[in-house]
Amino acid sequence: MTDRDYSLGTHDAEIARLGLQHRIWRPRTLAAWRAAGITVGQTVIDIGAGPGYAALDLAEIVGAQGQVVAVERSRRFLDALTMAAQARGLTNVHCVEQDVTELTLANVAADAAWCRWVLSFVSQPESVVRRLRSVLKTGAPVVFMEYAHYGSWRFAPASAAHDDFVEAVMQHWRADGGEPDVALELPTWLERNGFEIVRMQPHVEAVRPGDYFWEWPRAFIETGAANMVARGRLAPESAGKLADEMAAAANHRGTYMLTPLVLEVVARAR
Repeated sequence: MTDRDYSLGTHDAEIARLGLQHRIWRPRTLAAWRAAGITVGQTVIDIGAGPGYAALDLAEIVGAQGQVVAVERSRRFLDALTMAAQARGLTNVHCVEQDVTELTLANVAADAAWCRWVLSFVSQPESVVRRLRSVLKTGAPVVFMEYAHYGSWRFAPASAAHDDFVEAVMQHWRADGGEPDVALELPTWLERNGFEIVRMQPHVEAVRPGDYFWEWPRAFIETGAANMVARGRLAPESAGKLADEMAAAANHRGTYMLTPLVLEVVARAR
């Protein structure tokens, strides 16, 4: 497993960015889990767990009587999760090194599942939904957060460099077999593969420099632009101009961004 096997890499900078991302989204994530009924004593599957920031929160929620099954294909991410769980004294996290498109968990009948920003990056997202149903109990909830309109990420005043970056990201994901707007199809896949929709909630923010939520797109631009340049997806001059505009925006309260539209979907296994 190398950094290049993941569209955004698995290097230290990406692990740190994912931690920031989770902290920013944590209030919405906890609210979604609570609405779905995730609670003490349950077995919860974390699909595409990454370095495990959500898995650790889930482990604390389900407690010693419960278990979190963290499914992730990157050994580097799982090593980071294992170290963090040990540091926090959590013994109820079970790591499974497996591609989510090949999900097979022997002797697991889980009480709930969680998946965030994973389906956008896989070439067979519906197969993940189908396989997930096979390892859930009837009535078990599943919570998804996926992009529904990535192109809604806009900079104001308008920035051609930012627009180029967003387009480069979307083209890169699609070239790797993913789909940035995967959430548009997700409800159909869920209904077709043994789930019923409980609720759907869109998330989009208008953020300004100094807002904590601003750090989410800012951090992605910082690491993502360099990644796109390294992969030949973005011209160095475009990345440089974008960096200059982001630096200028930090001192100008008239600048704002609309974040990419994320769709939260809570479904239940039939």
